[in-house]
Amino acid sequence: MVPLPYTSIAGSTKMEQNMHRHIYLAAIPVAFVAGLFVSHLSTPARAQTPDVKLTAQIIDLMAMTDADIGAQVPNMGTLRSKGLVVTSNGTVAVQTGNVPKHTHRGSDEIQYVISGSGTFWLGNEQRPIHPGDLIIIPKGTIHAGSEPTSGEFKVLSIKLPPQAPGDMQMVP
Repeated sequence: MVPLPYTSIAGSTKMEQNMHRHIYLAAIPVAFVAGLFVSHLSTPARAQTPDVKLTAQIIDLMAMTDADIGAQVPNMGTLRSKGLVVTSNGTVAVQTGNVPKHTHRGSDEIQYVISGSGTFWLGNEQRPIHPGDLIIIPKGTIHAGSEPTSGEFKVLSIKLPPQAPGDMQMVP
């Protein structure tokens, strides 16, 4: 039996064998990259967050007072937090006050500074912040609000995926 072109390495020429090897080797990184993209499409195991149908609305974050946001969260410094959006993919909350140093094991956090100036712990250093700053906090990064120099910190906090119970770890 005569082998068909490109169907059998045993009956192939050296050039055909090299071509098969290059195709095989090129397929490995392509499969890896495809796996990265596909992994984001599947639903990973995480805290069950009920899907809530979003309603069209405009929320005046600048006008929200501490009374609108709610009581201080126990054992969390002067933190007040009010959830605005909750989905299985992430949460959005408005927060005021100061919180002790901590990390999140399973959630990335993005904070947009609405009001208040001062310094903010990000990693191992205090960094100056002011209204309009966007703070990117990858999971596992030590962070905390601290040392306001003008006004109280008010931020829009986005957690991706939603923060699971017990996800926050206090840091000395």
